[in-house]
Amino acid sequence: MEHNTGIWLNRISLFSKFLLLACLNWFFFRWAEADVHYYDFVLREKNFTRLCSTKSILVVNESFPGPVIRVHRGDTVFVNVHNQGYYGVTIHWHGVKQPGNPWSDGPEYITQCPIEPGSNFTYEVNFSTEEGTLWWHAHSDWTRSSIHGAIVIYPIEGTTSPYPMPDGEEIIILGSWYTVDVNKVVAEDLETGADTPRSVCYVINGQPGDLLPCSRESTYRWVVDYGKTYLVRIVNAAMNAELFFAIANHSLTVVGMDGNYVKPIIADYIMISPGQTMNVLLTANQSLSHYYIETRQYDSARPDVTDYDQTNATAILMYSGNYTAPDTPFSPSLLPSYEDFRSADRFLDRLRSLASKEHPVNVPLNVTTKMYITVSMNQLLCPNASCDGIDGNRLTSSLNNISFVNPSTDILLAYYRNLSGIYTTDFPNWPPTMFNFTQDVLPMNTTIPIQGTKVKVLDYNEEVEITFQGTEVLNASENHPVHMHGYSFYVVGSGYGNFNNETDPKTYNLVDPLEVNTVGVPKNGWTTIRFKASNPGVWFWHCHLDRHLSWGMNTVMIVKDGGTPETSMRPPPTYMPPCTLPYITWVEDFDDSLGDVN
Repeated sequence: MEHNTGIWLNRISLFSKFLLLACLNWFFFRWAEADVHYYDFVLREKNFTRLCSTKSILVVNESFPGPVIRVHRGDTVFVNVHNQGYYGVTIHWHGVKQPGNPWSDGPEYITQCPIEPGSNFTYEVNFSTEEGTLWWHAHSDWTRSSIHGAIVIYPIEGTTSPYPMPDGEEIIILGSWYTVDVNKVVAEDLETGADTPRSVCYVINGQPGDLLPCSRESTYRWVVDYGKTYLVRIVNAAMNAELFFAIANHSLTVVGMDGNYVKPIIADYIMISPGQTMNVLLTANQSLSHYYIETRQYDSARPDVTDYDQTNATAILMYSGNYTAPDTPFSPSLLPSYEDFRSADRFLDRLRSLASKEHPVNVPLNVTTKMYITVSMNQLLCPNASCDGIDGNRLTSSLNNISFVNPSTDILLAYYRNLSGIYTTDFPNWPPTMFNFTQDVLPMNTTIPIQGTKVKVLDYNEEVEITFQGTEVLNASENHPVHMHGYSFYVVGSGYGNFNNETDPKTYNLVDPLEVNTVGVPKNGWTTIRFKASNPGVWFWHCHLDRHLSWGMNTVMIVKDGGTPETSMRPPPTYMPPCTLPYITWVEDFDDSLGDVN
Protein backbone atom coordinates (compact mmCIF):
# COMPACT_ATOMS: atom_id res chain seq x y z
CA MET A 1 0.00 0.00 0.00
CA GLU A 2 2.86 2.37 0.90
CA HIS A 3 4.65 1.42 -2.35
CA ASN A 4 1.54 2.18 -4.45
CA THR A 5 1.03 5.46 -2.62
CA GLY A 6 4.60 6.47 -3.41
CA ILE A 7 4.12 5.75 -7.11
CA TRP A 8 0.88 7.73 -7.04
CA LEU A 9 2.63 10.70 -5.37
CA ASN A 10 5.50 10.53 -7.85
CA ARG A 11 3.00 10.62 -10.71
CA ILE A 12 1.31 13.68 -9.18
CA SER A 13 4.72 15.30 -8.79
CA LEU A 14 5.59 14.59 -12.42
CA PHE A 15 2.18 15.86 -13.54
CA SER A 16 2.63 19.04 -11.46
CA LYS A 17 6.05 19.62 -13.01
CA PHE A 18 4.63 19.04 -16.48
CA LEU A 19 1.75 21.40 -15.75
CA LEU A 20 4.13 24.04 -14.41
CA LEU A 21 6.37 23.66 -17.48
CA ALA A 22 3.35 24.00 -19.77
CA CYS A 23 2.22 27.13 -17.94
CA LEU A 24 5.69 28.62 -18.14
CA ASN A 25 5.90 27.84 -21.84
CA TRP A 26 2.53 29.50 -22.40
CA PHE A 27 3.59 32.51 -20.35
CA PHE A 28 6.86 32.96 -22.22
CA PHE A 29 5.10 32.43 -25.55
CA ARG A 30 2.62 35.17 -24.70
CA TRP A 31 5.44 37.36 -23.36
CA ALA A 32 7.37 36.92 -26.57
CA GLU A 33 4.25 37.44 -28.64
CA ALA A 34 3.26 40.78 -27.04
CA ASP A 35 5.99 43.36 -27.57
CA VAL A 36 6.87 46.38 -25.47
CA HIS A 37 7.63 49.64 -27.24
CA TYR A 38 9.18 52.89 -26.02
CA TYR A 39 8.58 56.40 -27.34
CA ASP A 40 9.74 59.84 -26.29
CA PHE A 41 7.34 62.73 -26.92
CA VAL A 42 9.04 66.11 -26.60
CA LEU A 43 6.53 68.95 -26.50
CA ARG A 44 7.79 72.38 -27.50
CA GLU A 45 6.67 75.42 -29.45
CA LYS A 46 7.53 75.64 -33.14
CA ASN A 47 6.69 78.11 -35.91
CA PHE A 48 4.42 76.94 -38.72
CA THR A 49 3.31 78.94 -41.75
CA ARG A 50 -0.21 78.46 -43.07
CA LEU A 51 -2.49 80.74 -45.09
CA CYS A 52 0.28 83.32 -45.64
CA SER A 53 1.06 83.87 -41.94
CA THR A 54 3.32 82.29 -39.35
CA LYS A 55 2.42 81.35 -35.81
CA SER A 56 3.91 79.30 -32.99
CA ILE A 57 2.09 76.19 -31.82
CA LEU A 58 2.90 73.46 -29.32
CA VAL A 59 3.71 70.20 -31.11
CA VAL A 60 5.24 66.80 -30.41
CA ASN A 61 8.73 66.06 -31.76
CA GLU A 62 8.53 69.19 -33.97
CA SER A 63 5.85 67.70 -36.23
CA PHE A 64 2.21 68.55 -37.03
CA PRO A 65 0.51 66.10 -36.92
CA GLY A 66 2.65 64.24 -34.42
CA PRO A 67 4.48 60.90 -34.69
CA VAL A 68 2.72 57.63 -35.50
CA ILE A 69 2.69 54.87 -32.88
CA ARG A 70 2.81 51.39 -34.44
CA VAL A 71 2.01 48.25 -32.45
CA HIS A 72 0.49 44.80 -32.74
CA ARG A 73 -2.67 43.79 -30.94
CA GLY A 74 -1.96 43.18 -27.24
CA ASP A 75 1.31 45.13 -27.12
CA THR A 76 2.31 47.63 -24.44
CA VAL A 77 3.76 51.08 -25.10
CA PHE A 78 5.60 53.36 -22.71
CA VAL A 79 5.52 57.01 -23.79
CA ASN A 80 7.69 59.45 -21.86
CA VAL A 81 6.17 62.91 -22.36
CA HIS A 82 8.59 65.79 -21.80
CA ASN A 83 6.77 69.11 -21.54
CA GLN A 84 9.05 71.88 -22.75
CA GLY A 85 6.13 74.19 -23.50
CA TYR A 86 4.64 77.06 -21.51
CA TYR A 87 1.56 75.42 -19.98
CA GLY A 88 0.39 72.11 -18.53
CA VAL A 89 -0.61 69.27 -20.86
CA THR A 90 -2.03 65.75 -20.67
CA ILE A 91 -2.19 63.06 -23.40
CA HIS A 92 -5.09 60.66 -24.05
CA TRP A 93 -4.84 57.40 -26.01
CA HIS A 94 -8.18 57.61 -27.75
CA GLY A 95 -9.95 54.25 -28.03
CA VAL A 96 -7.33 52.28 -26.10
CA LYS A 97 -9.24 50.51 -23.35
CA GLN A 98 -6.33 50.42 -20.86
CA PRO A 99 -7.68 47.41 -18.88
CA GLY A 100 -7.58 48.27 -15.19
CA ASN A 101 -5.18 51.13 -15.83
CA PRO A 102 -7.01 54.47 -15.86
CA TRP A 103 -3.86 56.08 -14.44
CA SER A 104 -2.54 56.43 -18.00
CA ASP A 105 -5.81 57.37 -19.72
CA GLY A 106 -4.98 61.06 -19.66
CA PRO A 107 -8.00 63.44 -19.41
CA GLU A 108 -7.11 66.50 -17.35
CA TYR A 109 -8.66 66.58 -13.85
CA ILE A 110 -10.36 63.22 -14.48
CA THR A 111 -7.47 60.75 -14.24
CA GLN A 112 -4.53 63.08 -13.69
CA CYS A 113 -3.45 66.67 -13.32
CA PRO A 114 -1.39 68.35 -16.06
CA ILE A 115 2.24 67.63 -16.82
CA GLU A 116 3.61 71.03 -15.90
CA PRO A 117 6.23 72.87 -18.01
CA GLY A 118 9.73 71.57 -17.36
CA SER A 119 8.54 68.17 -16.13
CA ASN A 120 7.81 64.78 -17.65
CA PHE A 121 5.53 61.81 -17.13
CA THR A 122 5.61 58.30 -18.58
CA TYR A 123 2.34 56.79 -19.77
CA GLU A 124 1.89 53.03 -19.89
CA VAL A 125 -0.48 52.33 -22.79
CA ASN A 126 -1.94 48.82 -22.64
CA PHE A 127 -3.51 47.46 -25.83
CA SER A 128 -5.95 44.57 -25.56
CA THR A 129 -8.62 43.77 -28.19
CA GLU A 130 -8.15 46.85 -30.39
CA GLU A 131 -7.13 46.24 -34.01
CA GLY A 132 -7.00 48.76 -36.84
CA THR A 133 -6.55 52.50 -36.33
CA LEU A 134 -6.89 54.67 -33.24
CA TRP A 135 -5.21 57.93 -32.30
CA TRP A 136 -3.69 59.93 -29.46
CA HIS A 137 -4.20 63.58 -28.60
CA ALA A 138 -3.80 66.17 -25.87
CA HIS A 139 -6.68 66.18 -23.41
CA SER A 140 -6.22 69.55 -21.72
CA ASP A 141 -7.66 72.90 -22.81
CA TRP A 142 -7.84 72.98 -26.64
CA THR A 143 -4.24 71.83 -27.03
CA ARG A 144 -5.29 68.81 -29.08
CA SER A 145 -5.70 71.17 -32.07
CA SER A 146 -1.93 70.86 -32.54
CA ILE A 147 -0.99 67.80 -30.45
CA HIS A 148 -2.35 64.62 -32.02
CA GLY A 149 -1.26 61.64 -34.09
CA ALA A 150 -2.30 58.21 -35.34
CA ILE A 151 -2.01 54.82 -33.67
CA VAL A 152 -1.65 51.86 -36.06
CA ILE A 153 -2.56 48.48 -34.54
CA TYR A 154 -1.66 45.45 -36.64
CA PRO A 155 -3.09 41.97 -35.98
CA ILE A 156 -1.15 39.60 -33.74
CA GLU A 157 1.84 38.29 -35.68
CA GLY A 158 0.89 35.14 -37.54
CA THR A 159 -2.70 36.30 -38.07
CA THR A 160 -4.19 38.55 -40.73
CA SER A 161 -6.91 41.12 -41.17
CA PRO A 162 -10.25 39.87 -42.59
CA TYR A 163 -9.62 41.39 -46.03
CA PRO A 164 -6.98 40.84 -48.72
CA MET A 165 -3.53 42.08 -47.81
CA PRO A 166 -3.17 45.60 -49.28
CA ASP A 167 -0.11 46.60 -51.29
CA GLY A 168 0.50 49.64 -49.11
CA GLU A 169 -1.10 51.98 -46.65
CA GLU A 170 -1.56 55.69 -46.04
CA ILE A 171 -2.50 57.72 -42.96
CA ILE A 172 -4.74 60.74 -43.45
CA ILE A 173 -5.41 62.97 -40.44
CA LEU A 174 -8.09 65.64 -40.78
CA GLY A 175 -7.56 68.61 -38.48
CA SER A 176 -8.35 72.25 -37.70
CA TRP A 177 -6.21 75.37 -38.12
CA TYR A 178 -6.53 78.58 -36.11
CA THR A 179 -4.75 81.87 -36.69
CA VAL A 180 -5.28 82.93 -33.06
CA ASP A 181 -3.69 81.62 -29.89
CA VAL A 182 -6.56 79.20 -29.45
CA ASN A 183 -6.05 78.35 -25.76
CA LYS A 184 -5.82 82.04 -24.83
CA VAL A 185 -8.96 82.95 -26.78
CA VAL A 186 -10.93 79.99 -25.43
CA ALA A 187 -9.95 80.89 -21.85
CA GLU A 188 -11.18 84.45 -22.44
CA ASP A 189 -14.44 83.20 -23.97
CA LEU A 190 -15.08 80.86 -21.06
CA GLU A 191 -14.49 83.77 -18.70
CA THR A 192 -16.94 86.07 -20.49
CA GLY A 193 -19.46 83.41 -21.47
CA ALA A 194 -18.99 84.06 -25.19
CA ASP A 195 -18.98 81.56 -28.03
CA THR A 196 -15.65 79.90 -28.77
CA PRO A 197 -13.53 80.52 -31.90
CA ARG A 198 -14.13 78.83 -35.24
CA SER A 199 -11.23 77.33 -37.15
CA VAL A 200 -10.14 79.34 -40.19
CA CYS A 201 -9.63 76.20 -42.26
CA TYR A 202 -9.42 72.44 -42.12
CA VAL A 203 -6.19 70.63 -42.89
CA ILE A 204 -5.21 67.24 -44.31
CA ASN A 205 -2.03 65.95 -42.71
CA GLY A 206 -1.36 69.47 -41.46
CA GLN A 207 -1.87 71.27 -44.80
CA PRO A 208 -4.88 73.31 -46.03
CA GLY A 209 -4.45 72.39 -49.70
CA ASP A 210 -4.14 74.41 -52.87
CA LEU A 211 -7.69 75.80 -52.91
CA LEU A 212 -6.61 78.15 -50.11
CA PRO A 213 -4.18 81.10 -50.11
CA CYS A 214 -0.41 80.48 -50.03
CA SER A 215 -0.94 76.72 -49.85
CA ARG A 216 -0.26 75.33 -53.33
CA GLU A 217 3.37 74.36 -52.81
CA SER A 218 2.78 72.77 -49.41
CA THR A 219 -0.32 70.72 -50.35
CA TYR A 220 -0.01 67.16 -49.12
CA ARG A 221 0.63 64.69 -51.96
CA TRP A 222 0.22 60.91 -51.97
CA VAL A 223 1.81 58.90 -54.80
CA VAL A 224 0.15 55.61 -55.81
CA ASP A 225 0.92 52.90 -58.37
CA TYR A 226 -1.72 51.91 -60.88
CA GLY A 227 -3.42 48.60 -60.07
CA LYS A 228 -2.40 48.49 -56.43
CA THR A 229 -4.76 48.49 -53.45
CA TYR A 230 -4.05 50.64 -50.40
CA LEU A 231 -5.36 50.68 -46.85
CA VAL A 232 -6.15 54.28 -45.95
CA ARG A 233 -6.31 55.04 -42.23
CA ILE A 234 -8.45 58.15 -41.66
CA VAL A 235 -8.59 60.10 -38.38
CA ASN A 236 -10.94 63.00 -37.69
CA ALA A 237 -8.87 65.18 -35.34
CA ALA A 238 -10.88 68.33 -36.12
CA MET A 239 -11.87 70.26 -33.02
CA ASN A 240 -15.56 70.89 -33.61
CA ALA A 241 -16.67 69.45 -36.93
CA GLU A 242 -18.05 66.31 -38.45
CA LEU A 243 -16.56 66.00 -41.91
CA PHE A 244 -17.45 64.62 -45.32
CA PHE A 245 -14.47 63.06 -47.12
CA ALA A 246 -13.98 61.76 -50.66
CA ILE A 247 -11.30 61.05 -53.26
CA ALA A 248 -12.16 62.08 -56.81
CA ASN A 249 -13.22 59.20 -59.13
CA HIS A 250 -12.23 56.54 -56.57
CA SER A 251 -14.52 54.34 -54.50
CA LEU A 252 -13.76 53.71 -50.85
CA THR A 253 -14.39 50.33 -49.23
CA VAL A 254 -14.90 50.85 -45.50
CA VAL A 255 -13.51 47.87 -43.55
CA GLY A 256 -12.87 49.21 -40.05
CA MET A 257 -13.90 51.85 -37.55
CA ASP A 258 -12.59 52.86 -34.12
CA GLY A 259 -10.24 49.88 -33.84
CA ASN A 260 -12.88 47.31 -34.86
CA TYR A 261 -13.76 45.58 -38.14
CA VAL A 262 -16.98 46.28 -40.03
CA LYS A 263 -18.79 44.52 -42.83
CA PRO A 264 -17.20 45.98 -45.99
CA ILE A 265 -19.29 48.66 -47.67
CA ILE A 266 -18.40 50.49 -50.88
CA ALA A 267 -18.96 54.25 -50.76
CA ASP A 268 -18.20 57.34 -52.84
CA TYR A 269 -17.72 59.36 -49.64
CA ILE A 270 -17.65 58.93 -45.88
CA MET A 271 -18.93 61.05 -43.00
CA ILE A 272 -16.68 60.91 -39.95
CA SER A 273 -17.23 62.55 -36.56
CA PRO A 274 -14.51 64.14 -34.38
CA GLY A 275 -12.75 61.38 -32.48
CA GLN A 276 -13.64 58.65 -34.94
CA THR A 277 -11.25 56.67 -37.12
CA MET A 278 -12.00 54.67 -40.26
CA ASN A 279 -10.04 52.18 -42.32
CA VAL A 280 -10.89 52.14 -46.02
CA LEU A 281 -9.48 50.25 -48.98
CA LEU A 282 -8.75 52.15 -52.19
CA THR A 283 -7.75 50.55 -55.49
CA ALA A 284 -5.76 52.81 -57.81
CA ASN A 285 -7.68 51.90 -60.98
CA GLN A 286 -8.18 55.26 -62.70
CA SER A 287 -6.32 56.94 -65.55
CA LEU A 288 -2.84 58.17 -64.67
CA SER A 289 -3.45 61.68 -63.41
CA HIS A 290 -3.96 63.82 -60.31
CA TYR A 291 -7.07 63.53 -58.10
CA TYR A 292 -8.18 65.70 -55.21
CA ILE A 293 -8.58 64.20 -51.78
CA GLU A 294 -11.12 66.56 -50.27
CA THR A 295 -12.92 67.20 -46.99
CA ARG A 296 -15.51 69.72 -45.88
CA GLN A 297 -17.68 70.21 -42.81
CA TYR A 298 -20.98 68.45 -42.34
CA ASP A 299 -22.99 71.04 -40.41
CA SER A 300 -26.08 69.75 -38.62
CA ALA A 301 -27.03 72.96 -36.79
CA ARG A 302 -30.04 74.98 -37.91
CA PRO A 303 -29.73 76.37 -41.46
CA ASP A 304 -29.58 80.05 -40.47
CA VAL A 305 -26.36 79.45 -38.50
CA THR A 306 -23.70 79.85 -41.16
CA ASP A 307 -20.64 81.05 -39.24
CA TYR A 308 -18.98 77.65 -39.38
CA ASP A 309 -15.73 76.92 -41.22
CA GLN A 310 -16.76 76.57 -44.89
CA THR A 311 -13.31 75.87 -46.31
CA ASN A 312 -12.59 72.78 -48.37
CA ALA A 313 -9.27 71.22 -47.43
CA THR A 314 -7.51 69.23 -50.16
CA ALA A 315 -4.62 66.89 -50.74
CA ILE A 316 -3.65 65.30 -54.06
CA LEU A 317 -3.55 61.63 -55.01
CA MET A 318 -0.93 61.36 -57.78
CA TYR A 319 -0.32 58.31 -59.95
CA SER A 320 3.28 57.33 -60.60
CA GLY A 321 4.45 56.92 -64.19
CA ASN A 322 4.99 59.01 -67.29
CA TYR A 323 2.09 61.27 -68.20
CA THR A 324 1.26 64.92 -68.53
CA ALA A 325 -0.09 66.22 -65.23
CA PRO A 326 -3.33 68.23 -65.51
CA ASP A 327 -3.38 71.92 -64.66
CA THR A 328 -5.98 71.14 -61.99
CA PRO A 329 -6.63 67.77 -60.35
CA PHE A 330 -10.00 66.08 -60.78
CA SER A 331 -12.46 67.06 -58.03
CA PRO A 332 -14.79 64.63 -56.20
CA SER A 333 -18.18 65.27 -57.79
CA LEU A 334 -20.04 63.21 -55.18
CA LEU A 335 -18.75 64.98 -52.05
CA PRO A 336 -21.95 66.05 -50.23
CA SER A 337 -22.66 69.69 -49.47
CA TYR A 338 -22.30 71.17 -45.99
CA GLU A 339 -25.85 70.56 -44.72
CA ASP A 340 -26.70 67.35 -46.59
CA PHE A 341 -28.01 65.30 -43.65
CA ARG A 342 -29.59 62.70 -45.95
CA SER A 343 -26.19 61.80 -47.40
CA ALA A 344 -24.75 61.59 -43.90
CA ASP A 345 -27.55 59.29 -42.76
CA ARG A 346 -27.32 57.10 -45.87
CA PHE A 347 -23.68 56.44 -45.15
CA LEU A 348 -24.03 55.88 -41.39
CA ASP A 349 -27.06 53.60 -41.71
CA ARG A 350 -25.02 51.05 -43.66
CA LEU A 351 -22.34 50.48 -41.03
CA ARG A 352 -22.41 47.13 -39.20
CA SER A 353 -19.92 45.08 -37.20
CA LEU A 354 -18.19 42.29 -39.07
CA ALA A 355 -19.62 39.76 -36.57
CA SER A 356 -17.60 36.83 -37.90
CA LYS A 357 -16.33 33.74 -36.10
CA GLU A 358 -12.89 35.31 -35.77
CA HIS A 359 -14.27 38.75 -34.83
CA PRO A 360 -17.54 38.09 -32.99
CA VAL A 361 -19.85 40.54 -31.28
CA ASN A 362 -20.86 40.11 -27.66
CA VAL A 363 -23.85 42.38 -27.17
CA PRO A 364 -25.07 42.48 -23.54
CA LEU A 365 -28.51 40.86 -23.42
CA ASN A 366 -29.24 40.95 -19.68
CA VAL A 367 -29.31 44.69 -19.01
CA THR A 368 -29.09 45.55 -15.31
CA THR A 369 -28.82 49.35 -15.59
CA LYS A 370 -30.74 51.59 -17.97
CA MET A 371 -30.02 55.29 -18.38
CA TYR A 372 -31.73 57.99 -20.42
CA ILE A 373 -29.43 61.00 -20.85
CA THR A 374 -30.42 64.28 -22.47
CA VAL A 375 -27.71 66.08 -24.43
CA SER A 376 -28.37 69.84 -24.41
CA MET A 377 -27.02 73.29 -25.04
CA ASN A 378 -27.73 75.65 -22.14
CA GLN A 379 -27.08 79.05 -20.61
CA LEU A 380 -26.30 80.40 -17.16
CA LEU A 381 -27.96 83.67 -16.27
CA CYS A 382 -25.63 86.64 -15.71
CA PRO A 383 -26.55 89.68 -13.57
CA ASN A 384 -27.77 92.57 -15.70
CA ALA A 385 -27.07 90.56 -18.88
CA SER A 386 -23.37 91.17 -18.28
CA CYS A 387 -21.96 88.17 -20.18
CA ASP A 388 -21.20 87.79 -23.87
CA GLY A 389 -23.41 84.81 -24.69
CA ILE A 390 -27.04 84.65 -25.85
CA ASP A 391 -29.12 87.52 -24.38
CA GLY A 392 -26.17 88.58 -22.24
CA ASN A 393 -25.90 85.19 -20.52
CA ARG A 394 -23.15 82.56 -20.35
CA LEU A 395 -23.09 79.69 -22.85
CA THR A 396 -22.91 76.24 -21.33
CA SER A 397 -24.00 72.65 -22.03
CA SER A 398 -25.11 69.61 -20.08
CA LEU A 399 -25.94 65.92 -19.76
CA ASN A 400 -29.24 65.34 -17.94
CA ASN A 401 -29.27 69.07 -17.17
CA ILE A 402 -25.99 68.84 -15.25
CA SER A 403 -23.14 70.97 -16.53
CA PHE A 404 -19.93 69.28 -15.45
CA VAL A 405 -17.38 71.28 -13.46
CA ASN A 406 -13.75 70.16 -13.35
CA PRO A 407 -12.55 69.61 -9.77
CA SER A 408 -9.33 71.01 -8.33
CA THR A 409 -7.73 67.57 -8.26
CA ASP A 410 -8.31 64.56 -10.46
CA ILE A 411 -11.28 62.33 -9.70
CA LEU A 412 -9.27 59.11 -10.04
CA LEU A 413 -6.91 60.05 -7.21
CA ALA A 414 -9.83 61.21 -5.07
CA TYR A 415 -11.63 57.90 -5.68
CA TYR A 416 -8.54 55.80 -4.98
CA ARG A 417 -7.77 57.66 -1.75
CA ASN A 418 -11.43 58.00 -0.77
CA LEU A 419 -11.07 61.79 -0.54
CA SER A 420 -14.23 63.71 0.25
CA GLY A 421 -15.49 66.93 -1.28
CA ILE A 422 -14.08 66.36 -4.78
CA TYR A 423 -17.13 64.84 -6.49
CA THR A 424 -20.55 63.42 -5.71
CA THR A 425 -21.99 60.08 -6.85
CA ASP A 426 -25.46 61.29 -7.78
CA PHE A 427 -25.36 61.61 -11.55
CA PRO A 428 -28.97 60.68 -12.41
CA ASN A 429 -30.19 57.86 -14.62
CA TRP A 430 -32.95 60.12 -15.98
CA PRO A 431 -33.47 63.80 -16.77
CA PRO A 432 -34.80 65.85 -13.82
CA THR A 433 -38.01 66.58 -15.76
CA MET A 434 -39.59 64.96 -18.79
CA PHE A 435 -40.97 67.08 -21.62
CA ASN A 436 -41.05 67.14 -25.41
CA PHE A 437 -37.29 67.43 -25.86
CA THR A 438 -37.43 68.06 -29.60
CA GLN A 439 -40.23 70.64 -29.92
CA ASP A 440 -39.36 73.84 -31.77
CA VAL A 441 -39.76 76.32 -28.91
CA LEU A 442 -38.96 75.32 -25.34
CA PRO A 443 -39.57 77.46 -22.24
CA MET A 444 -36.82 79.44 -20.56
CA ASN A 445 -36.61 77.16 -17.52
CA THR A 446 -35.38 74.25 -19.70
CA THR A 447 -32.26 76.21 -20.67
CA ILE A 448 -30.68 76.63 -17.23
CA PRO A 449 -28.66 73.65 -15.93
CA ILE A 450 -27.27 72.68 -12.55
CA GLN A 451 -23.49 72.88 -12.23
CA GLY A 452 -21.64 70.13 -10.43
CA THR A 453 -19.04 67.37 -10.44
CA LYS A 454 -21.44 64.44 -10.42
CA VAL A 455 -20.36 60.91 -11.40
CA LYS A 456 -22.13 57.62 -12.12
CA VAL A 457 -21.00 54.56 -10.13
CA LEU A 458 -21.41 51.07 -11.62
CA ASP A 459 -20.78 47.65 -10.13
CA TYR A 460 -18.31 45.43 -11.90
CA ASN A 461 -19.82 43.49 -14.83
CA GLU A 462 -23.09 45.40 -14.87
CA GLU A 463 -24.69 45.30 -18.30
CA VAL A 464 -25.57 48.86 -19.18
CA GLU A 465 -27.91 50.40 -21.72
CA ILE A 466 -27.77 54.17 -22.30
CA THR A 467 -30.07 56.14 -24.57
CA PHE A 468 -28.68 59.58 -25.42
CA GLN A 469 -31.46 62.02 -26.34
CA GLY A 470 -30.74 65.14 -28.38
CA THR A 471 -32.78 68.23 -27.46
CA GLU A 472 -33.89 71.50 -29.05
CA VAL A 473 -33.07 73.50 -25.91
CA LEU A 474 -31.95 77.04 -26.87
CA ASN A 475 -32.95 76.19 -30.43
CA ALA A 476 -29.45 74.74 -30.69
CA SER A 477 -29.81 71.07 -31.55
CA GLU A 478 -27.10 69.44 -33.65
CA ASN A 479 -25.30 66.10 -33.85
CA HIS A 480 -23.21 65.31 -30.76
CA PRO A 481 -20.35 62.81 -31.12
CA VAL A 482 -20.25 61.18 -27.66
CA HIS A 483 -17.00 59.45 -26.66
CA MET A 484 -16.50 56.96 -23.82
CA HIS A 485 -13.06 56.37 -22.34
CA GLY A 486 -11.95 52.88 -21.30
CA TYR A 487 -14.55 51.08 -23.42
CA SER A 488 -15.98 50.40 -26.79
CA PHE A 489 -19.73 49.89 -26.98
CA TYR A 490 -22.41 48.57 -29.30
CA VAL A 491 -24.74 51.01 -31.06
CA VAL A 492 -27.97 49.01 -30.95
CA GLY A 493 -30.39 51.68 -32.14
CA SER A 494 -30.83 55.23 -33.38
CA GLY A 495 -33.61 57.44 -34.67
CA TYR A 496 -35.13 60.89 -34.87
CA GLY A 497 -37.57 62.52 -32.44
CA ASN A 498 -38.10 61.57 -28.81
CA PHE A 499 -37.13 58.04 -27.82
CA ASN A 500 -40.18 55.81 -27.30
CA ASN A 501 -39.34 53.19 -24.69
CA GLU A 502 -42.12 50.87 -25.87
CA THR A 503 -41.68 50.84 -29.65
CA ASP A 504 -38.07 51.87 -30.30
CA PRO A 505 -36.43 48.94 -28.46
CA LYS A 506 -38.22 46.63 -30.90
CA THR A 507 -36.00 48.06 -33.65
CA TYR A 508 -32.70 47.32 -31.86
CA ASN A 509 -30.00 45.48 -33.79
CA LEU A 510 -28.59 42.85 -31.43
CA VAL A 511 -27.02 40.74 -34.19
CA ASP A 512 -24.29 42.88 -35.77
CA PRO A 513 -24.44 46.38 -34.23
CA LEU A 514 -21.56 48.73 -34.81
CA GLU A 515 -18.87 48.55 -32.09
CA VAL A 516 -17.19 51.93 -31.60
CA ASN A 517 -15.86 54.28 -28.91
CA THR A 518 -17.44 57.44 -30.36
CA VAL A 519 -20.97 57.74 -31.76
CA GLY A 520 -23.04 60.60 -33.09
CA VAL A 521 -26.28 61.42 -31.32
CA PRO A 522 -28.42 62.76 -34.18
CA LYS A 523 -29.86 66.26 -34.21
CA ASN A 524 -33.20 66.11 -32.37
CA GLY A 525 -32.87 62.35 -32.18
CA TRP A 526 -31.60 59.50 -30.02
CA THR A 527 -28.94 56.81 -29.96
CA THR A 528 -28.89 53.72 -27.72
CA ILE A 529 -25.68 51.93 -26.75
CA ARG A 530 -24.88 48.86 -24.68
CA PHE A 531 -21.71 47.75 -22.92
CA LYS A 532 -20.58 45.53 -20.07
CA ALA A 533 -18.87 47.38 -17.20
CA SER A 534 -15.92 44.99 -17.07
CA ASN A 535 -13.08 47.54 -16.95
CA PRO A 536 -12.70 48.85 -13.39
CA GLY A 537 -11.58 52.43 -12.93
CA VAL A 538 -12.54 56.05 -13.52
CA TRP A 539 -13.60 56.80 -17.10
CA PHE A 540 -14.67 60.02 -18.83
CA TRP A 541 -17.75 60.43 -21.06
CA HIS A 542 -17.99 63.59 -23.13
CA CYS A 543 -19.08 65.20 -26.35
CA HIS A 544 -16.10 65.29 -28.72
CA LEU A 545 -17.00 68.75 -30.00
CA ASP A 546 -14.48 70.56 -27.82
CA ARG A 547 -16.63 73.66 -27.44
CA HIS A 548 -19.33 71.48 -25.85
CA LEU A 549 -16.76 69.66 -23.71
CA SER A 550 -15.47 73.03 -22.45
CA TRP A 551 -19.03 74.09 -21.57
CA GLY A 552 -19.78 70.97 -19.51
CA MET A 553 -21.31 68.27 -21.76
CA ASN A 554 -19.43 65.63 -19.76
CA THR A 555 -19.62 63.23 -16.87
CA VAL A 556 -17.55 60.45 -15.30
CA MET A 557 -18.22 56.74 -14.86
CA ILE A 558 -16.65 54.92 -11.92
CA VAL A 559 -16.63 51.14 -12.32
CA LYS A 560 -15.99 49.29 -9.06
CA ASP A 561 -13.50 46.48 -8.66
CA GLY A 562 -14.66 42.92 -9.26
CA GLY A 563 -13.26 41.32 -6.12
CA THR A 564 -10.12 39.65 -7.52
CA PRO A 565 -6.75 41.09 -8.56
CA GLU A 566 -7.57 40.31 -12.20
CA THR A 567 -10.88 42.20 -11.99
CA SER A 568 -9.59 45.18 -10.00
CA MET A 569 -8.10 48.51 -10.87
CA ARG A 570 -4.32 48.55 -10.68
CA PRO A 571 -2.58 50.57 -7.97
CA PRO A 572 -1.12 53.88 -9.15
CA PRO A 573 2.38 54.19 -10.54
CA THR A 574 5.06 55.53 -8.22
CA TYR A 575 4.75 59.01 -9.73
CA MET A 576 1.80 61.00 -11.03
CA PRO A 577 1.87 64.70 -11.98
CA PRO A 578 1.09 66.55 -8.74
CA CYS A 579 -2.29 68.11 -8.04
CA THR A 580 -3.31 70.84 -5.66
CA LEU A 581 -5.33 69.12 -2.94
CA PRO A 582 -7.37 70.69 -0.12
CA TYR A 583 -4.94 70.55 2.83
CA ILE A 584 -7.43 69.42 5.50
CA THR A 585 -8.90 66.66 3.32
CA TRP A 586 -5.41 65.50 2.42
CA VAL A 587 -4.37 65.22 6.06
CA GLU A 588 -7.57 63.44 7.10
CA ASP A 589 -7.42 60.86 4.33
CA PHE A 590 -3.68 60.49 3.89
CA ASP A 591 -2.41 56.92 3.56
CA ASP A 592 1.38 56.71 3.49
CA SER A 593 1.26 53.19 2.03
CA LEU A 594 1.01 54.68 -1.49
CA GLY A 595 4.61 55.83 -1.61
CA ASP A 596 5.40 58.67 -3.96
CA VAL A 597 1.99 59.07 -5.56
CA ASN A 598 0.89 62.70 -5.23
